[in-house]
Amino acid sequence: MTTLHQEHTSHTHTHGPACGHAEVPHGDHIDYAHDGHLHRAHDGHWDECEPAAHTAHEGHDHRHGEDCGHMRVQHGDHVDYLHDGHRHAAHDDHWDDH
Repeated sequence: MTTLHQEHTSHTHTHGPACGHAEVPHGDHIDYAHDGHLHRAHDGHWDECEPAAHTAHEGHDHRHGEDCGHMRVQHGDHVDYLHDGHRHAAHDDHWDDH
């Protein structure tokens, strides 16, 4: 899965382990979640961490929900569920990898 390079130019806050925002392991980096956005460090600035294409998570039988035990993060107009370095979002009759 590739990620779009969308620089978040007006982001002056510096994220880190004690910044107060949720840390979201995502592949080879950490995203920080706040205000419905997921940010990642990139070459001295912050990028929006958004997938470049629709990527269905095949074979994901678990049904996420409020009591499923996985961390929930608001992401735009939906909720992502976090586990095993993935963010899953409900889409039609399957789960997408974000």
